[in-house]
Amino acid sequence: MAKQLINPPGTERVSASLQFSQAVRIGETIYVSGQVGYGASGIPDGKEDQCRLAFSNLKTVLEYAGATMADIVSLTSYHTDPLDFDGFKAAQREFIPDKFPAHTAVGVTSLLLPALKCELAAIAVIGGSNPPISAAR
Repeated sequence: MAKQLINPPGTERVSASLQFSQAVRIGETIYVSGQVGYGASGIPDGKEDQCRLAFSNLKTVLEYAGATMADIVSLTSYHTDPLDFDGFKAAQREFIPDKFPAHTAVGVTSLLLPALKCELAAIAVIGGSNPPISAAR
């Protein structure tokens, strides 16, 4: 299977300057690079707003690659203040309201830009949004 580099329109400059692709697709699997709360208006102040923008950026990359948020099978989140998790959870509920993916949350001392408070990386499988397996089989 050929590796397909995913860089939605408007992300080319960031990808070129930092030397990474927004995502890589191999077959039906999409590996999404870390997405942060940075947009056309800069970086919002609050963690919830930053996380919401990071989830929005993640959604944009997935949709450009042919997937949806429901196709996420693994999510990794990085937090500069892991004790302030409520803002993250509120933003996540807007984009992933149910059928939650596997999730690892990591506390870090800083991210690439000092104002950033969270970063999201994900793995998605197109068609991976099947219903959960019931505990009572």
